Amino acid sequence: MASQIHFLDIKGKPLLSRDYKGDIPTNTIEKFPLLLLELENAADDGDFKPFVHSQGINYIFINHNNLYLCALTRKNENIMAIIVFLSKLIEVLTQYFKSLEEESIRDNFVIIYELLDEMMDYGVPQTTDTKILKEYITQDYYKLVRSTPSHLVQPPNAVTNAVSWRKDGIFYKKNEAFLDVVESINMLINASGQVLNSEILGEVKIKSHLSGMPDLRLGLNDKGIFSSSSDLEAGEQTANAKGIEMEDIKFHQCVRLSKFENERIITFIPPDGEFTLMSYRLSSAQYLMKPLLLVNCKFKVHKHSRIEILCSIRAQIKKKSTANNVEVIIPIPEDADTPKFVPEYGTVKWIPEKSCVIWKLKTFPGGKQFHMRAELGLPAVTDPEDILSKKPIKVNFSIPYFTTSGIQVRYLRINEPKLQYQSYPWVRYITQSGDDYTVRTK
Repeated sequence: MASQIHFLDIKGKPLLSRDYKGDIPTNTIEKFPLLLLELENAADDGDFKPFVHSQGINYIFINHNNLYLCALTRKNENIMAIIVFLSKLIEVLTQYFKSLEEESIRDNFVIIYELLDEMMDYGVPQTTDTKILKEYITQDYYKLVRSTPSHLVQPPNAVTNAVSWRKDGIFYKKNEAFLDVVESINMLINASGQVLNSEILGEVKIKSHLSGMPDLRLGLNDKGIFSSSSDLEAGEQTANAKGIEMEDIKFHQCVRLSKFENERIITFIPPDGEFTLMSYRLSSAQYLMKPLLLVNCKFKVHKHSRIEILCSIRAQIKKKSTANNVEVIIPIPEDADTPKFVPEYGTVKWIPEKSCVIWKLKTFPGGKQFHMRAELGLPAVTDPEDILSKKPIKVNFSIPYFTTSGIQVRYLRINEPKLQYQSYPWVRYITQSGDDYTVRTK
């Protein structure tokens, strides 16, 4: 797939290179800085691409921490596949060195060459699982070289097995599997409480403490979400489906995709430890929902004197549900001072370095509503109205035992054909605010 892999600094100067095929001259990468400059100039017209073609050579690159990782190839390869490999290479090196930057590359030439040789063979990606790589490529490289041949660390069987993400011989006294369904809500709400845009980003996470080579089968309640487009066209919909389809569904490599495509059943042999089994997205075009926590904030500005804030928050969730660790982050003018707070519930803190006030409510039962009054001095001559209109209110929260989409785990069956042990699956649901749950003030 790739003939060469190059690590370059921010100016395009090569730091480390690996040639897999020998079909491209080694000095070809010297043209990359000029090609990158031309590409950046073209980007001013909205035509930026993560690759460039010049004189029969494809340069595919990504940027990370003032570094460029660039792959060279002669043939018309799958650009996205190479970009995914470069991203995975960054992930592996980051887990080895904590931070991938120019200094860590210069300090770890030998280890990086070892990893490049194991992760790619003749330009074709092989093993990219950090847990497997760390079994036989360690930071203590020189000790491996000085050892006698009979004691050299050999690659584990997982590298050549069909199950490359899990090693043999794993044993636990108590066999358990913990499954978390985590949904993050991104929502844009205007000052009158109307939802302008929203989306649900969901993940099914598993923490596996299981012996041997267990085979797991996961059953979800909403078959309609997983039904094919042909089924929907034929009119086959469940009561839960209501025409809603998950977008951007991504599975971990351990999932048997053919089984899912044919039977809509999720079966897999899990990696050891924590991993994300599945991720999905529901957009506002398919899923209409009201704000889980509705914030209404009024500002009254007395010019050259003070600013008054009246804020209310209502939990629009079921009474049996409770939101935890709620934070309402309210923007204020940079020069505001001498704050006074009167919260009906919770605590309020002034953060002058971030020009905001944070109202914290540790637990917030469903159906409840609370108010908070604040007053701050405003000595500046500048008009604060412009500042307040540009900065939205941000809301953070977490709601356990609740999913917005309604997805539920019907069963998680664990079978280990050789050991035949008794296992204990645990399931938990969490809905939380995403990175962009905001309320406009104007």
